[in-house]
Amino acid sequence: MGLVVQKYGGSSVADAEGIKRVAKRIVEAKKNGNQVVVVVSAMGDTTDELIDLAEQVSPMPAGREFDMLLTAGERISMALLAMAIKNLGHEAQSFTGSQAGVITDSVHNKARIIDVTPGRIRTALDEGNIAIVAGFQGVSADKKDITTLGRGGSDTTAVALAAALDAEVCEIYTDVDGVFTADPRVVKKARKIDWISFEDMLELASSGSKVLLHRCVEYARRYNIPIHVRSSFSGLKGTWVSSEPIEQGDTKVEQAIISGVAHDTSEAKITVVGVPDKPGEAAAIFRTIADAAINIDMVVQNVSAAATGLTDISFTLPKTEGRKAIDALEKNRPGIGFDSLRYDDQIGKISLVGAGMKTNPGVTAAFFEALSDAGVNIELISTSEIRISVVTRADDVPEAVRAVHSAFGLDSDSDEAVIYGGTGR
Repeated sequence: MGLVVQKYGGSSVADAEGIKRVAKRIVEAKKNGNQVVVVVSAMGDTTDELIDLAEQVSPMPAGREFDMLLTAGERISMALLAMAIKNLGHEAQSFTGSQAGVITDSVHNKARIIDVTPGRIRTALDEGNIAIVAGFQGVSADKKDITTLGRGGSDTTAVALAAALDAEVCEIYTDVDGVFTADPRVVKKARKIDWISFEDMLELASSGSKVLLHRCVEYARRYNIPIHVRSSFSGLKGTWVSSEPIEQGDTKVEQAIISGVAHDTSEAKITVVGVPDKPGEAAAIFRTIADAAINIDMVVQNVSAAATGLTDISFTLPKTEGRKAIDALEKNRPGIGFDSLRYDDQIGKISLVGAGMKTNPGVTAAFFEALSDAGVNIELISTSEIRISVVTRADDVPEAVRAVHSAFGLDSDSDEAVIYGGTGR
């Protein structure tokens, strides 16, 4: 008997009919001889509605109480799903994140998992039950407070449980049929990828692909847990994410030269103007940002002007952290010694990802030629062995993505990408 962890996103359990459809799929997995653990997100837009409600009550809700509120959405889903499974004649038990043994640090609203002790889950499975776990949440190791894991937290919960339980696979069910070569909302002819390596998926996820989040893939790679991304609305095979290519029949799926094109319009750009070009200045800037607990993405430093000995440093970060970053830098302005700050939240990032690009000359040239032919101006450039990223104007992103996708022969012969639930999660 194998052990399978399944995760269902909010669009999959958006209403009573969706919950009953998911319950049938779970029972089918149980009938196939598997032990089944299910991680579930809040129904539809429940989390967003709870956030709106909190902001109406308090403009700056306390982190502890905010987490207590947000975890209610997943608890509703898990209980309803357990009821639906029992109505189909199978036993199911629901567990909160803390009951499931998801132990986190004490950072509210974006906690990180530090351990998983799934004793109660194992007991439930040994008794023949299906275990339903509320995603996105855990309990802090020190104060035993309820915490939430931030964006993509349910995916991370599922992979963490799969690792702790030594599951054969972690199935991530969403409202598209797998991972595509681009966002099908932007590129209608995007193709479904049959298999993708952890490394390529990490780059796509960190570059804006929303089907899987970076932390989830990082956790899966660390513990070598294969992920199968599928739609809960169809019975089609999805995308396998693993360390080695999978076998399909008598053939092995090969690594593509280019895995896909990702984009992200959730970032902003800050330029620190007039920085003295001497050792320690960049360190002071980014220590200020780090002390404010802000993650940055791309960094570019201009060549200093010979006459002034000053340079400009630009970096990108989440829009939601923009005000906090500006305030932190202004507060430390005397210690750093810069002239001014510029803030721009009308930018977008386009990334080309593929392990094959490091051994195929001409990829970089073709990438920039495609952007040039589309009339897209480039503001920042960042590269790794398997990724090229550029920052452009936000308005240029859709056209840029389509141009790059076509230039590298990624277009499907037909509009095969179906978005069943409408949210992409």
